[in-house]
Amino acid sequence: MARAVRRRQFLLQTAGLAGTTAAFGLTGCSSREDVQLDLLVASYDKSVGASLGGQWDSIVPAFEKQHPGIRINLERVPYNKIDKTLAQRVEEGRAPDIAQSNVFAPYAEDDRLYDLTQLLDIATQADFIRAFTDAGTVDNATYGTPFRASTPRLFYNKELFRRARVSGAPTSWDELREAAQALKAIGVKTPYGLQFGPEAADDEALSWLLAAGGGYTGELAEYDFATSDNIGALSWLRDELVADGLAGAAPAELNRTAAYAQFLQGEIGMLLAHPVLLGAADRAKLPYAHAPFPKKDGGAAAPLGISDWLMAFRRNGHRKECGAFLSFLYSGKSALTRSGGRSMLPVTYSASDAATGNPAEQPLSPFIEQLSNAHFAPVNMRSWPAVRGAIRTDVGQAVMKGGDPESVLASFDESAVKADMEAATG
Repeated sequence: MARAVRRRQFLLQTAGLAGTTAAFGLTGCSSREDVQLDLLVASYDKSVGASLGGQWDSIVPAFEKQHPGIRINLERVPYNKIDKTLAQRVEEGRAPDIAQSNVFAPYAEDDRLYDLTQLLDIATQADFIRAFTDAGTVDNATYGTPFRASTPRLFYNKELFRRARVSGAPTSWDELREAAQALKAIGVKTPYGLQFGPEAADDEALSWLLAAGGGYTGELAEYDFATSDNIGALSWLRDELVADGLAGAAPAELNRTAAYAQFLQGEIGMLLAHPVLLGAADRAKLPYAHAPFPKKDGGAAAPLGISDWLMAFRRNGHRKECGAFLSFLYSGKSALTRSGGRSMLPVTYSASDAATGNPAEQPLSPFIEQLSNAHFAPVNMRSWPAVRGAIRTDVGQAVMKGGDPESVLASFDESAVKADMEAATG
């Protein structure tokens, strides 16, 4: 892991002295007796057999034992309601001390959050995987602390591939189409599970755009949807995959949760999936394998990165206590829990090194190796939630029969302009 060491050294050199403010006072923060930290986190269903969120039951008591002057008031909210619940609490003046969410940029821009230099010492800041802290940065300060990292790979059913006489994972889009055609020929219902339903269409679409050399933003980190690479990618999906029934009957309606379930039932031959699928596939005794998602013309594509975020709010003035909790969360053995037991990936170099060196965590290694090169949607832009909503609603129409990728992508550019204007004036 020499590359990880070099990154840690680089970050230590570039983190600057700003983090020294946080380093003072993180020890001995129990001098303020009976401080209560309100912690708002997400709870998850177990639709694909994942155990997510259970680590709080061990982390909170362990933290309180080490910090007798701090008590954690833990509140769980269903994952699909966490963003809305947090926004409502903030609007009502009841922001928690620490919250988990997909959204942090609006709170950062409104100066409601502590940045990481105010919470963590330099060594802890430097230990975060750079791609993830970059994604959590607004105006050159990091406010979104990465939590529940993930990056997908191409999963495929080895038995179906054997029966279809496909020798292995496709390494280009042409090979992916050929594998899908072979799967269809033996009666596979959905050769490739194109997840363009509203649950996570933005993630699936971005993976394809990245693999074609495109993406959601341009060189200046501004929205740029209707590019030739993006148009070409969606046109290929429409003409080469969806038109021939190689992506099932209704890819614009296929959500991630349903796609995973269908893969486990042997109805989907291959799909992009996150490590949360590993444990479920093992329990189902499914003969599966996974590989990097292919570039359009061959090779491994730039991997998609996703993360939930933890953020610490200023409202109650509990900077030291919030810093103590986050320092505990991302240090030592506690950091290993970020791997989520084959569900999610660690977000620090040290935890990544420990996981790849642990035989029990070896199945995660190919996913962990992708993390440093992960590419993110523009989650650090205030307008992103509105733009994401437009993508989830409409991108599926671009690849259906008669779909117009250029018009759909142009509509995303229009949505982005509108969302940016509303963000600037709101």
